[in-house]
Amino acid sequence: MADESTAFTLVLPVLPLDGEVVLPGMVVPLDLSDAEVRAAVEAAQAAARSESGKPKVLLVPRIDGTYATTGVLGTVEQVGRLADGDPGALIRGRDRVRIGAGTTGPGAALWVEGAQVEETLPDPLPGQVTELVKEYKALASTWLKKRGAWQVVDRVQAIDGVSALADNSGYSPFLTAEQKIQLLETTDPVARLKLATQQLRDHLAEQDVAETIAKDVQEGVDKQQREFLLRRQLEAVRKELRQLNGDGDDSAEESDDYRARVESADLPEKVREAALKEVDKLERSSDQSPEGSWIRTWLDTVLELPWNERTEDAYDIQGAKEILDAEHAGLDDVKERITEYLAVRKRRGERGLGVIGGRRGGAVLALVGPPGVGKTSLGESVAHAMGRKFVRVALGGVRDEAEIRGHRRTYVGALPGRVVRAIKEAGSMNPVVLLDEIDKVGSDFRGDPAAALLEVLDPAQNHTFRDHYLEVELDLSDVVFLATANVLEAIPEALADRMEIVRLDGYTEDEKVVIARDHLLPRQLERAGLTGEEVVLDEGALRKLAGEYTREAGVRTLERTVARLLRKVAAQHELGERELPFTVREEDLRGLVGRPHHVPESAQDPAERRTAVPGVATGLAVTGAGGDVLFVEASLADPETGGAGLTLTGQLGDVMKESAQIALSFLRGHGAELELPVADLKDRGVHIHFPAGAVPKDGPSAGITMTTALASLLSGRLVRTDVAMTGEVSLTGRVLPIGGVKQKLLAAHRAGVTTVIIPKRNEADLDDVPAEVLEKLDVHAVTDVRQVLELALAPAGAAAPEVPVAA
Repeated sequence: MADESTAFTLVLPVLPLDGEVVLPGMVVPLDLSDAEVRAAVEAAQAAARSESGKPKVLLVPRIDGTYATTGVLGTVEQVGRLADGDPGALIRGRDRVRIGAGTTGPGAALWVEGAQVEETLPDPLPGQVTELVKEYKALASTWLKKRGAWQVVDRVQAIDGVSALADNSGYSPFLTAEQKIQLLETTDPVARLKLATQQLRDHLAEQDVAETIAKDVQEGVDKQQREFLLRRQLEAVRKELRQLNGDGDDSAEESDDYRARVESADLPEKVREAALKEVDKLERSSDQSPEGSWIRTWLDTVLELPWNERTEDAYDIQGAKEILDAEHAGLDDVKERITEYLAVRKRRGERGLGVIGGRRGGAVLALVGPPGVGKTSLGESVAHAMGRKFVRVALGGVRDEAEIRGHRRTYVGALPGRVVRAIKEAGSMNPVVLLDEIDKVGSDFRGDPAAALLEVLDPAQNHTFRDHYLEVELDLSDVVFLATANVLEAIPEALADRMEIVRLDGYTEDEKVVIARDHLLPRQLERAGLTGEEVVLDEGALRKLAGEYTREAGVRTLERTVARLLRKVAAQHELGERELPFTVREEDLRGLVGRPHHVPESAQDPAERRTAVPGVATGLAVTGAGGDVLFVEASLADPETGGAGLTLTGQLGDVMKESAQIALSFLRGHGAELELPVADLKDRGVHIHFPAGAVPKDGPSAGITMTTALASLLSGRLVRTDVAMTGEVSLTGRVLPIGGVKQKLLAAHRAGVTTVIIPKRNEADLDDVPAEVLEKLDVHAVTDVRQVLELALAPAGAAAPEVPVAA
């Protein structure tokens, strides 16, 4: 280390430097316009006149009014004019001086005492110091070369002294005043050179980082400029090609400007933000990138959706009711429910309750009933009555969950789900959407579409429905969803729980006649090229068509029969065999459409009826096509040809087989009480058969029918032809309630039955049966099998001579 010693004491005028620092060896020009600088120079000149040598001043840095503890002895080399014409002085820094106490002197300057500091270094220099000198010179040369100061590089390389090399940092413009003061106050030359080297090294590192950032920024800017230029050139080329081909308008260019389309479209805020992000991606992607076509398809889909389009609901409740009555006969439950929905919605709107918690009062109705009763056409009538757009979505056979919720955009050919496409097709956010055949939805390895429908059909969730393709929230709370199904049990329980079930159990004969006269006949007349004046069907013919030519819950077969009749009339007229106008009466039907296919049992010859022999009873059942009449046949086997036991045929389910066991057990246990020869049941096999064996049958509601058939077989008493029954039987003979009463009574009415036996606990279900049907039926509500047998079995005198025996 250097050996520091005080050489001698000096008395010098202070020349303060505000914000500047001069180190030994530096030559700096100073402006004499400053009063303090001029006073110090003049005082030094006055002192130099009495002494030989150049005027001396003490250069002291002053930061925020505070003087440094160390200054530099400077000599005034020259006094004259600066380049700008102001008076100035050229001063050279010589040595470091420790500032002592103030004193007096000539002139207006501040005089202080100072101790000059001398520095000594060992000779020769240690290897560590020599390496430090080389490092500093290398760093300084690198920095100077970057600035293009090649002449200065040579001067720095020529400096040999450690102290002079360190003080040369005073010329560095990147050092702050505080850093230079730190160099000034460091009196050890080696420590000062280390400090100067570290400061220069830090600056070069910062400069490298800044240059790297500047280079990256410049490269990005250059790339954007090139891309901008190339895109403008591409647009110019396309424009020239369009003009060359005769297409001079800019419509194609405008359609490509997705950003302008998004900004001008009436989109919700979140949807707009998502669309603008996709536009940014589109602008960054190249024309050859497949992602560009995906983004364009997505943007087209989003822009085509009617985000803020809504139709005004028709709140004319009386008018809506009249529309429903005019377009559909019967279906009073459904029309009443739609009228209630409209009335409640109108009152909510009048009281400012249209939107609560971000949701609107959407409705989800499930129309469940057999085919042909008008479930699908009812959806169109609901939309007509409400003044809304109507869209039908066919769900039969759908097995892919993505059909409902949409495909991810990563897949080729991705599309939004059927719900979003229905909204797009309707052109409004509040259409009536009919989900047709919702019970036919299946599931496989691609997911369960019924599970995806849970969110769509939940009024508490569907205001934030998110399609996988769109990935933005879609409000479905104002959509009226109508679902249709043939079998309620085929709908998943969680899905059925979200819908209000409205049953359409079929039409009465009177309703079928009205539908045929007001709806089916005019439509088929038009299709056959006939008018209402040329061909007339009287009411008797329509009633016979509905009652004897068709037996169904709906009216599809009836419409086909009417169409067949009209085609026959049109063909006969063209062949010259029949003159028009022509009125079709009952007696004309056989010649036009053949003989009736469904003659009621009551209309047949007594000897040809199924119940003409003991052991046959008439029951009622519910099938996928509505209610139907079910016959039960029973026989006893010859004890010599077969053992005891129960045989069941007719493709029966487990529950129906158990009902047969219960019926047989009840008769065995209570045969004596009922005066039945139950001894035959011990040694002879019992065979119960349900005709139409190709149709699967199950359920407990045939229990009393099987009991009656067995009792008729054992007693030899016939079962009354005009009686049909339904009910579950218990081991004690109690008649338990069953379901589908309305459908079963409608089927009994269609079959010409006049007396129906039902469980006592099903009496409340009679409120759902049309009044005109109840007027023509004698309904008996019973609690015990004994009551059933009293009502169903004919008197003993009317019995057949013998009980039939199976071979």
